[in-house]
Amino acid sequence: MRYAVLGTGQVGRTLGGRLVELGHEVRLGSRTRDNTAAVQWAADAGPGGGVGTFAEAAEFGEVVVNAVGGRVALAALEAAGAENIDGKVVVDVSNPLAVEEGELRLSPVESDSVGEQIQRAFPHARVVKSLNTVNCRVMVDPASVPGEHNVFVCGDDPDAKEQVTALLGEFGWPADRVLDLGGIRAARAVEMWLPLWAGLFRKFGHGEFNLEVRRAR
Repeated sequence: MRYAVLGTGQVGRTLGGRLVELGHEVRLGSRTRDNTAAVQWAADAGPGGGVGTFAEAAEFGEVVVNAVGGRVALAALEAAGAENIDGKVVVDVSNPLAVEEGELRLSPVESDSVGEQIQRAFPHARVVKSLNTVNCRVMVDPASVPGEHNVFVCGDDPDAKEQVTALLGEFGWPADRVLDLGGIRAARAVEMWLPLWAGLFRKFGHGEFNLEVRRAR
């Protein structure tokens, strides 16, 4: 398939690189076509990787992955253009993170989420929130963490969630470890996990960990 990955940070480059390894075509999108990190990524990725503006990448992709920060997600998708997003699955892996006066802050929180903001702004897109609860290495290599740990999906379009679940399977997530939390409103809950994730990161000194949900029999 053809994927647009919006964002040239570590998350975007990691997701894009893994998609190319899996045989997909990827355009890494940024504000400018000559973004240094994107150009270097494409050179390393080989013929399956390319670069472009947000709009060029989104037009190219059959699926759009939002890998920019949560607080700039709407601006990046607006630059991509509704005409290049409408009808497509948009996988939102972002978190609404900011550091203010040395403290981690989330905005929005509790009464809204980035996933919901994207769905409202682009009502014809098929937004699925996923992968924001793990770091980028675990996103594409869940076996790097032992155990039957879980990843989540939520969104209003059942077919879109099935498509994203299949993509997660390509990354190595077994279907029975992908927990469907329901509609896009559930993005509030998974985005609010970030402060606890950050606390665990400080405790462990690295980000290679995840949640395993256990249920009583």
